[in-house]
Amino acid sequence: MHGQNPKRPPENGDGETLQLQEIFATLQGEGPFVGQPSVFVRLGGCNLACDFCDTEFESFHPIALPQLLAEIDRLSREGSERVRDLIVITGGEPLRQNIAPLCAALLDLGFRVQIETNGTLWRPLPDAVNIVCSPKAPYGPLRPDLLARADALKFIVTAEAGPYHTVPDVGQAGHAVPVYVQPMDVGEVEANRTNMQHALKLAQRHGYRLSLQTHKLLGIA
Repeated sequence: MHGQNPKRPPENGDGETLQLQEIFATLQGEGPFVGQPSVFVRLGGCNLACDFCDTEFESFHPIALPQLLAEIDRLSREGSERVRDLIVITGGEPLRQNIAPLCAALLDLGFRVQIETNGTLWRPLPDAVNIVCSPKAPYGPLRPDLLARADALKFIVTAEAGPYHTVPDVGQAGHAVPVYVQPMDVGEVEANRTNMQHALKLAQRHGYRLSLQTHKLLGIA
């Protein structure tokens, strides 16, 4: 979207209908679950407008929760066998919407659930939900309620001077939360290589974990 999307506020629905951008079977391409077969549920709209964002999330449509669960179940299977038990709820910003009923239903069905959030919003979620937070500039301390629940922090980094050059302290120093660094994709081969080398150096220097967007390397969604 490259910062051209409208900033959408949180919605306070009952979670029985969600605004869905897309749903598809894939591999998780980045972060702590990289390489795992999964079903991605991309929800519509975001409360931020990051100028490097490369994701489309503004052509969403409403979907009822039972219909969404049925589609997730279908995509989780090859024939009659469930081969994708990881459900990744992303966006946009998934915590704009009331995803608690969706998460609870998926856990009841035996799925693992991961969400990817920018860390500016929070809603109570079932304890078993895995939360990967990718903070965005301008940085400030993360919400204490979210930081207490985060399972990983993933920072986008770039070799260019500016707010994404280093990993800021957003409150993680007082928590044992794994920190991942991921090179920013700016759409230029040489710049991306430079960003990758910069991320590698940060990981080596500070003990961070390196996250690459392997789905892009593989040419899959």
